[in-house]
Amino acid sequence: MNTALAPAPARILPGADQALVAGIVLCVAVLVAGLGWPGPARAAPVQQSEQAALGETLFSDPDLSRERNQSCATCHDPAHGFADPRTDVASGAVSLGSDGTSHGVRNVPTVSYAAATPRFHKDAKGRFVGGQFLDGRADTLEAQAGGPLLNPVEMAMPDKASVVARLKEKPAYVEAFHRLYGADVFKSDDRAFSALTQALAAYERSPEVSPFDSRYDRFLRGELKLTDREELGRVLFFSNQFTNCHLCHQISSSDGAGETFSNSQFHNIGVPRNPALDVPVDHGLLATRKLKDKRLDGRFKVPTLRNVAVTGPYMHNGVFKDLRTVILFYNKYNSSSPNRQVDPETGRAWDLPEVPDTLSQTELEFGPALDDRRIDALVAFLKTLTDRRYEPLLDR
Repeated sequence: MNTALAPAPARILPGADQALVAGIVLCVAVLVAGLGWPGPARAAPVQQSEQAALGETLFSDPDLSRERNQSCATCHDPAHGFADPRTDVASGAVSLGSDGTSHGVRNVPTVSYAAATPRFHKDAKGRFVGGQFLDGRADTLEAQAGGPLLNPVEMAMPDKASVVARLKEKPAYVEAFHRLYGADVFKSDDRAFSALTQALAAYERSPEVSPFDSRYDRFLRGELKLTDREELGRVLFFSNQFTNCHLCHQISSSDGAGETFSNSQFHNIGVPRNPALDVPVDHGLLATRKLKDKRLDGRFKVPTLRNVAVTGPYMHNGVFKDLRTVILFYNKYNSSSPNRQVDPETGRAWDLPEVPDTLSQTELEFGPALDDRRIDALVAFLKTLTDRRYEPLLDR
């Protein structure tokens, strides 16, 4: 990244990549129009590219934290699927804050493909959908980007004015903010902070964060053939008969390009408490939005499965370390075999759900039990959803 924050040069993409990007844009546009999801604010292409370049630098700047030791990239490491590879707290289940002692209570989700998540809203069937974070508490990427800066157990800046003061320390930031957001952008701390979140969100919307270049995407474009095991996993995943994956981890009725593998709805799948975390019961959506409908207790937003094989541990509290364990956890709802009622990571029966009374039974109990061959095939397919840059991280 150019530390002088010069305008990013326009990228000339190969013909196939141009077609891919155009297809993604069209897919998202159709999705937004068809489902009534409010799309992100649009800027001119050149300005958007410059905002993304600025956002990329801000994303990796530790001076935006209280102790000048933690950036957005610390917990959303671009080299590790935009998730947190650190294992300081509870074997990496949650993240350590800027002060070196505080930590969160939830596993950090990847920001990869977060740009495809709609604003928090109710759909035509009255279901809550969308929003950023695991509980949907931020309506937009901009709101999400600003949250960790001021969170006392994360980057821990005391207020917006303190963040803006850090920006003003660097002439390159001042010049870039003036050029992109106006000569008077620093006359209001609220306005300057808003500009900061816009730049971060522009970066998170960029192809750098959501490239759609996994083995699965290349398979769809006819550039490679999946292995027999991966293909079996793909067929099972999108099946209307043999698995329950598609009920939550699919936007459209097809398995085509632009799929982010999350319908952005909220479910309670019976995740047990993580004994490594001394935290109270996490009520998810119910607590965050201060809703009164007890049926929402313990529900969390369905995460994207993009890069899932390299962004463990899993579930909202990081209770499971291995991706295969996650598949086995789902399979226990449909299997009567005593062996399937044992958590392979503990060697004992699966622990009880953290919130037991609001399980999404219809979705969880859909489909037959799976044998080892099909479980392994699903894991193999999920690995194909790994962006090209992270494929060296896979344990194939």
